[in-house]
Amino acid sequence: MSDITISRPELVNRHTDVICSTSIRHILAVRKSALLQIDTLIRQLAEISAMTESIGGKTAPAWAMKQDFRCGCWLMEKPETAMKAITRNLDREIWRDLMQRSGMLSLMDAQARDTWYQSLEYDNFPEISEANILSTFEQLHQNKDEVFERGMINVFRGLSWNYKTNCPCKFGSKIIVNNLVRWDRWGFHLITGQQADRLADLERMLHLFSGKPIPDNRENITIHLDDHIQSVQGKEDYEDEMFSIRYFKKGSAHITFRKPELVDRLNDIIAKHYPGALAM
Repeated sequence: MSDITISRPELVNRHTDVICSTSIRHILAVRKSALLQIDTLIRQLAEISAMTESIGGKTAPAWAMKQDFRCGCWLMEKPETAMKAITRNLDREIWRDLMQRSGMLSLMDAQARDTWYQSLEYDNFPEISEANILSTFEQLHQNKDEVFERGMINVFRGLSWNYKTNCPCKFGSKIIVNNLVRWDRWGFHLITGQQADRLADLERMLHLFSGKPIPDNRENITIHLDDHIQSVQGKEDYEDEMFSIRYFKKGSAHITFRKPELVDRLNDIIAKHYPGALAM
């Protein structure tokens, strides 16, 4: 097995090195060792259970589980059944951690992330292997432009036309969104959800247009906006290179684009997906 290291400049995006390197070989070696030891442990526990049962002490579920926590344990099942379930559970957590630590979630829009999380939830994900990791990363890289465009289009489609500021034909200099923040007696809070994800998708596209590094999912606008809201209570304004944002107690936010030339690029994509829209 080759000692393959995944890094953003080589596999993900040549414009930035935000994603930390992750050794696939190390992950696979530790996974293999852990599963072998778990299999051995299950078989040893079965042998011990047979011993204690032979003297009337029952099996492991009787003497190894707390009375309040008898919800079942795969270590006490038959190896062929237990190892299949344990391997899937282990692979699920490895995928979740790998995608987070490698920064690969930065190559997904909100829709793609939802699909990915659902695949983990319903066991619809590939086994952890060198080939599967590489192919997943490569596919994300190859599809990133299409995914980024889709994320931006979903932002546009999600705008409420009840606000006159929001134009149904194009992005203007400012947009208004609902449910980005909430307010209570302790102050403002960023709502983790669809609107925050869409804001990150919009930021990603603007950075791509400007030739700047794509923000890592661990350092994107939602992280900075949340930090700002938590640390600067009483000031309902946020500003960075791309946006000026003013948020309100009713949960809405006015988002002003600070680079008009990039808004034109966004509208070019809208025109591509909705021919004739800008002429309306």
